[in-house]
Order: sequence, then C-alpha cells, then structure tokens
Amino acid sequence: MSIDWINFTPWTSLCGGALIGMAVSLFVLVNGRIAGISGLLGGMMQFASEGWSEKALFLLGLVISPLLWGVLTVLPKIEINAEWPALVIAGLLVGVGTRYGSGCTSGHGVCGVSRLSPRSIVATACFMTTGFATVYFSRHVLGV
Repeated sequence: MSIDWINFTPWTSLCGGALIGMAVSLFVLVNGRIAGISGLLGGMMQFASEGWSEKALFLLGLVISPLLWGVLTVLPKIEINAEWPALVIAGLLVGVGTRYGSGCTSGHGVCGVSRLSPRSIVATACFMTTGFATVYFSRHVLGV
C-alpha cells in the first residue's frame, strides 16, 4: 500500500468531519431528531409533515455548501467511471437498502454509532462489510 501524498488531505478531512458532527449535533439539539438524510428526504415527500421547513433547510444546506466552498477554492474535478444503467441500478439498490435497514450512513453511521445504538452499530457493520465485499468482487473477481 502506498499513500498518494499529493492528494492526502487529513486536515481538510478532519475539519469536514468536525463540521458534519457539529451540524448533526445542532440538528438533534434544536429539533430533537436524528439527522438521517434518507429520513429527512422521506419526510420532505410529505408536505404537511411536522418540521418540513427545518428538513428543507438542512437538505438545502447540503446542496449549497459545496457551491459556496467552490467560491472560496478550486474544487476537485468529479469523475464518474460508470455507465448510466449501472448508476441507476446502484441508486435503486441504495434506496431499497436504506428503507430495508431503516436508515442510511448518516443516520446509523454518524448519529447512531456516536450514540452507541446497538442497532446502528450492527447496521453500519453490515453496510460497510457489504460495500467492501462489493468493491472487492467487482474489481478483483469481475475486473470492472
């Protein structure tokens, strides 16, 4: 294993992680709810739901933040090396997985694990293991 020192950004990553932690902590303190993105997005689909505006503002912040950061610095070029059908299938599988697992990486991985929720720890271990296995299988077995 070798480290790509040119693109190694531990301080930026640490600051980003701290900002995510502060954002979800503030969200739970102000709203009394976990900042799981799939749950927030699902709640947005019900227009008359309680806290709709807070959910909308939080999700809008997720979209606007990189745009604002792009004003201050040059963002890295985004490259997607997959065909559209694979992306659509992957998106559908992620959507089904978040509904089946009652949450996503932000709800279980960030908020649940930090609260030492056994259910979230098991869910996070399951989707991380599945992700590792999928990458290994697709790169080393299928050669994609």
